[in-house]
Amino acid sequence: MKIGVLIEDHFDQTEYCAFNSWFPAQGIEVEYLSHLWGLESLTFGSNPDDGTVEEHVTVTAEVATADPADYAGIILIGAYAMDRLRYQTEIAGPGARNTAPAVEFLRRAVAAPGLPIGTICHSLWLFCADPDLLHGRRVTCAHNIVCDVENAGGIVEYDGRSTADLVIDGDLVSARHPEVTDRFMAAFLAQITSRAERVGTPS
Repeated sequence: MKIGVLIEDHFDQTEYCAFNSWFPAQGIEVEYLSHLWGLESLTFGSNPDDGTVEEHVTVTAEVATADPADYAGIILIGAYAMDRLRYQTEIAGPGARNTAPAVEFLRRAVAAPGLPIGTICHSLWLFCADPDLLHGRRVTCAHNIVCDVENAGGIVEYDGRSTADLVIDGDLVSARHPEVTDRFMAAFLAQITSRAERVGTPS
């Protein structure tokens, strides 16, 4: 099976390193997608933790033309990458829908029957670009985007004075923070494995 991971500059390197080691060990191929702005490839860097960009990824898969049906599941990586992917060069006017290529891809992914989608930390920001995608969904996220998620209609679940570590709402798997990446990956694997057993593995 193959999963698609949306990525841009300022991605979370903890998640990136975990995805690259754990999923292949389970027999799952990881393909990174982004908007390439007409280029054959682009290289993105991780968050500059301690002032140093330690991880880089070169992406050749264009999200604007990607088909969600080619993947067993889609993950939106954490940190600030999803905020960058919802950028639009032009806006049609008040109330106009966001037409950034990654947002359009997310609409296609959400519309794909039963396709698991995973978000972690800040990555629900991409969902917030179109509240219709998030309204009424039970989720968790980083503390500092709770207001964004709730204003977009998401139902944030809490655990005491924190957002919940992990929430599964149908085909949507969300996690609070990179520190729960291991639990997130295990839950996401269970989702894509279950779907593959029901409908067959994507080619």
